[in-house]
Amino acid sequence: MQDATPQLLPGVGPGRLNPTGAALSFIFVTVVLDTMALGIIIPVLPRLVESMVGGDTSRAAELFGIFGTAWGLMQFVASPVLGALSDGYGRRPVLLLSTLGLGLDYMLMAAAPNLVWLFIGRLISGITAATFSTANAYIADVTPPERRAGAFGLVGAAFGVGFVLGPAIGGVAGDMDPRLPFWIAAGLTLANFAYGLLVLPESLPHERRMAFSWSRANPVGSLRLLSEHRELLGLAGVAFLFSLAHNVLPAVTVLYTSYRYGWSSQTMGLTLAAVGVASGIVQAGLIKPAIRLMGERTTLIVGLLCGVAGFTIYGFASVGWMFWAGIPVLALWGMGSAAAMGLMSRLVSASEQGQLQGANSSLIALAGLLGPGLFAHIFALAIAPGAAWQLPGAPFLLAAALLVAGTVLAWWVTRPTLDPAAGQA
Repeated sequence: MQDATPQLLPGVGPGRLNPTGAALSFIFVTVVLDTMALGIIIPVLPRLVESMVGGDTSRAAELFGIFGTAWGLMQFVASPVLGALSDGYGRRPVLLLSTLGLGLDYMLMAAAPNLVWLFIGRLISGITAATFSTANAYIADVTPPERRAGAFGLVGAAFGVGFVLGPAIGGVAGDMDPRLPFWIAAGLTLANFAYGLLVLPESLPHERRMAFSWSRANPVGSLRLLSEHRELLGLAGVAFLFSLAHNVLPAVTVLYTSYRYGWSSQTMGLTLAAVGVASGIVQAGLIKPAIRLMGERTTLIVGLLCGVAGFTIYGFASVGWMFWAGIPVLALWGMGSAAAMGLMSRLVSASEQGQLQGANSSLIALAGLLGPGLFAHIFALAIAPGAAWQLPGAPFLLAAALLVAGTVLAWWVTRPTLDPAAGQA
């Protein structure tokens, strides 16, 4: 009798879910470009907004905050929708259409004649850049459960590469023309779309798909999946604390290092590049060995403790070299994220991977709505002239405290062995 088992990828059987090199390369490049979008915005968008309000820096800062909140809101809403769509119609069309939309949106923002059009562009960007959930679902489709944490680490490495390249490209090109980085990003993204049309296979066969439902696609509905298992809900809490703590970095790092160490923009740019390189090394080179050696549960806890140590170093660093010494320590924190995602992906069915990643992205977006204002306010209070105590590193110490809470929660919720490799009860 002829074998009717569907092939997930060309030449790949049901027991050997390994993606082709071209497909995984496309996922890697997509995440790099999405992250570059964030990085390019850092040095360019504030200047572009400022130029549109006649050089009024105070007004530009207010508007930039509104733009950031709106972008995060779109991520919060769009991530579960894209995840549910990918569960129902496949990963390939969602990834390709999102990539096309992002490339066209770059062109819109590059040509935006005023703040209204620029704001519309940012709203669209928040929707089309919400592809991390679908990319992670693709990885879950084509990777055996015991290897997913390492594969998610590859996506994390792509994030690090994008974060190194984005600010560098945005800073250099933006000095020539604040709109030029958007044209560059548009060209790269549209080229990636064309590449994906040729090489990206579908990873989710029809019999494993789940009918699209708005009850699962809305942010609240997508989060309902997380409440179906105690372990999944607890790990989602860890992921939220993880993401909330991470927001201290974009929220106050530039202001903090300028205030405390007198760093220039160039020094800060080199420091951001070093952070991205260290993160990429950990994500690409250390996660798989760590998982093999310690198992996902222990790797999660160790990663969180490294985050606690790194943020503590940042918070008490009285001179710049001490801050730099904390970079490799904090980079080890990235092991925890990949391990948590690997554990969570084991607790849902194959047809729910997109919904799970959409829910995770919604948690990240929710943290992105809450975190910047929280940490910026703490920093302002800590350095105010009339403050009872002066502690510029207070935001980083708060982030460390959040990760302490995340470590305790992770230890408690994973006590029933989720990771067979850990060999612990």
